[in-house]
Amino acid sequence: MTTHNTRSLISLEKKLSPSPVMNILVPVISVFLALLTGAIFLALTGKDPIQVYSAMFYGAFGSKYGLTESVVKAIPLLLAGLGLAVAFRMQLWNIGGEGQIYMGAFGATWVALQLPNQPTWVVLPAMMLAGAAAGGLWAVIPAIPRAYLGVNEIITTLMLNYVAILWVDYLVYGPWKDPAGYNFPITPSFSESAILPTLGDTRIHAGLLIGIILAIIIYLIIFRTKFGYEIRVIGESPGAARYAGMNISRKIIVVMLISGAVCGLAGMAELSGVTHRLQQGFSPGYGYTAIIVAWLTRLNPLGIIIAALLFGGMQVGGFAVQMNGVPAAVVSMLQGGLLFFVLGGEILTRYRVSINSRRGDDKA
Repeated sequence: MTTHNTRSLISLEKKLSPSPVMNILVPVISVFLALLTGAIFLALTGKDPIQVYSAMFYGAFGSKYGLTESVVKAIPLLLAGLGLAVAFRMQLWNIGGEGQIYMGAFGATWVALQLPNQPTWVVLPAMMLAGAAAGGLWAVIPAIPRAYLGVNEIITTLMLNYVAILWVDYLVYGPWKDPAGYNFPITPSFSESAILPTLGDTRIHAGLLIGIILAIIIYLIIFRTKFGYEIRVIGESPGAARYAGMNISRKIIVVMLISGAVCGLAGMAELSGVTHRLQQGFSPGYGYTAIIVAWLTRLNPLGIIIAALLFGGMQVGGFAVQMNGVPAAVVSMLQGGLLFFVLGGEILTRYRVSINSRRGDDKA
């Protein structure tokens, strides 16, 4: 007996050249869908979505205080987003930005505590170098097994986040604890020479200028240099890069070193510009949010400047909506929705979905 069996198969075929229109539309549509999903959730909980979103926007950008605080929150996101984008360009999934921020803060604090009486022109550059070195070396730890043994860097970078956070906790509860800090887990305050200058009477500090300069430099490196070209080739086609004679293992270590160093600068800038001392939990997850910032712009260093400001505003707006009885966690939900839709759109941009209907004969 012969029977006919029809099977539907869904397959993904990689596009040779992603559509430029989709490259622009995907982030825009992702933001819209994330806001729509959040609005549905708010409506189901009895809140007026328009009122909540209006309060969030006004809290973030509707006043001088809100705008300046949004910029302050955007600075670590900008720096960490740039660092992660460098690694993501080469398909290196550095999820350890949070730990690299903490290690950068550790390196910068060590310098600040060792040089309390030195002038600013000595202390601040030394803090930047120490922060970048600590963050970069922390990223190299998972890069070595990834380069030579093929160990998945997602797990190793993620786990190192907890190690770095616990290391800082040990310091602020132990050897670096301020004796005059009323038993709080904080170090002594930095000297004036270890504090980044601010803009006027606001809390916007020089970390913003550092971030913008780095964004331009990283953009030029990625799109205008041989090194950047090799990073992109390795990310798009490791086999072709290996065939062309590129040393992929060495590139992995160098790129992770750069990625971690820039994330380390984020930790240095946050301490030197905002908290002025090392303290427990000084980062509310900047390293994780920076992943979304980087992907929302499709890893474009200049676009990260705008995306970081958007997410900085979301954090400030999240505090504002608490006055309406809405938990600040709604911001985390919107961020998660953004990442979900951006990554989903990324698949549709880079791959063509094909539905094949195959008709086969089964004989019995």
